[in-house]
Amino acid sequence: MADMSPLFRRAAAKSPQDRLVTLIGKPDCHLCDDAQIAVEKVCGELGVPWEVKDITQDPQLHDQYWEQIPVVLVDGAQHTFWRVNEDRLRKALTGR
Repeated sequence: MADMSPLFRRAAAKSPQDRLVTLIGKPDCHLCDDAQIAVEKVCGELGVPWEVKDITQDPQLHDQYWEQIPVVLVDGAQHTFWRVNEDRLRKALTGR
């Protein structure tokens, strides 16, 4: 398999504990509060580390995401925005 083209090799699946979920939002945002509840629940169940970033404290995040908050990133890639579907996030983190 070492000689096989990378195009045909499957990437090794990451365990949930090796993932990182980032919730990008701002204070006094009811959608952000709802998203945090969902992220906290799913990540807590799976043992996935997660963090919150505030667009009011980061000009680059503000410029990039101000129309979409809350935004959820999984391993730095945008997963969703506005509303978090727990089942979809769980599947993204586990592959199931």
